[in-house]
Amino acid sequence: MNTKKIKQWLFIIAVSSLLISCSNEVVAPQQEGNPTIQIENQFADVHFGDLLPFEVTVNDDVPLSTLTAIFYYGEEEVSRTTIRTKENGTYSGTIEVPYRKGIPDGTATLEFVLVNTTLKKASRSFDVPVELAPYPYLILVTLNASYPMLPTGRPDEYTATEAFPSSELPAYIKTPVVDEKGREMVFGWDEGVAAVVEGSRSEIPYASPAGGTYSVTFNARTFETGPFFELVLNGQKMSMVDKDNYRIDIDLTQGGEITFEGMTDWWIDPDYFVAEGDKITFLPISGKYRVTANLVLNWLRVEVLSGANYASLQPDGTGTIWVIGDQVGKPSYISNHVGWTPPNALCMAPVGNKKYQLTLVAGETVNTSEINFKFFHQKDWGGEFRSQSLATDSDIVFVGNGNNGRDNGNLGLATGIMLETGSAYLFTIDLSAGVDNGILTVVKK
Repeated sequence: MNTKKIKQWLFIIAVSSLLISCSNEVVAPQQEGNPTIQIENQFADVHFGDLLPFEVTVNDDVPLSTLTAIFYYGEEEVSRTTIRTKENGTYSGTIEVPYRKGIPDGTATLEFVLVNTTLKKASRSFDVPVELAPYPYLILVTLNASYPMLPTGRPDEYTATEAFPSSELPAYIKTPVVDEKGREMVFGWDEGVAAVVEGSRSEIPYASPAGGTYSVTFNARTFETGPFFELVLNGQKMSMVDKDNYRIDIDLTQGGEITFEGMTDWWIDPDYFVAEGDKITFLPISGKYRVTANLVLNWLRVEVLSGANYASLQPDGTGTIWVIGDQVGKPSYISNHVGWTPPNALCMAPVGNKKYQLTLVAGETVNTSEINFKFFHQKDWGGEFRSQSLATDSDIVFVGNGNNGRDNGNLGLATGIMLETGSAYLFTIDLSAGVDNGILTVVKK
């Protein structure tokens, strides 16, 4: 093929590519018409939680498509509603004014956007002052009764003071409707955040330290409320996780005295606490621990922390060891069985010199006739002790190897052995020779 023909072919290819490229371009429709919005400022006495009504007259010389109302708190869009507007005329609707925890009174923005079928738009915006409704009262709702909550004189705070039937008072709170655009607002418990939220009727777990006459308070702006059980460890208030559990991350000192207020007759975990009369001291090494008070079991669960996270076993043998498996649990293996569920794992107490201990009482925290648990490097699946890294010469338990009646690393009771009901057995793992050379001892105390 000569040079002239090559040039002709290149020209044809170039033109074809250009035509294909042009045919693939998306051509935007030509915007036409003149959409208009006619609306007077109708937005006075607006309160958080309102369903705010509006009425808008729209017009255009081409078919209309939609009218959208958008509500903003500052720059944040918080609510919107859209109406189909096929014809010219007057349209009405409502838009929600969200009720948010802690939000101050202020000026919001309400924008209306009208769009016709050619996508041509018109818009109008209004400043809308919004404030917390001046509720004359709130209502505390329990399963069997309702109680008025009256203003206390402090900003946005209400209280009900009654001879309530019990020191525990599960309840939610609702508001009256103050005007024609207002709604009944409800405030209840959210287990996920252990706090009061708007829109929930789940019962808030109120509890007074004593029965009889007491007060329930609620701040309609901040959602602060009470009373709740108050648990105090070493002078520091524990935070509520849910209605049954309170928690604190705290530095504890080996041999230091422990003070605990708010829960009586709690179960003393012998791996973490030593009771001598009324004096209780901390047994493990000094460090940061997570202490969770369970009101149902009357138990202080103690877990080793590294910073804000659960500790794990380190290559040098420091950290902690976790127990996961069957037939074990504190303060009762029956009512609080660990099982093969990592969040239930028991934390062995680090007692010093890279030694970790777990005390189990036969018939209480461990089954007398069967065990099947193992030791892990973390409170989850992952690193674990197997027969290659954990040995024992105990005549009470054995470490499984996969061929002796237990999976590799799982513990079992030695042949013919039953634990003596009521007796305590101390399980100790010594990692002073390295994490791959652990020694397990089991001693009846």
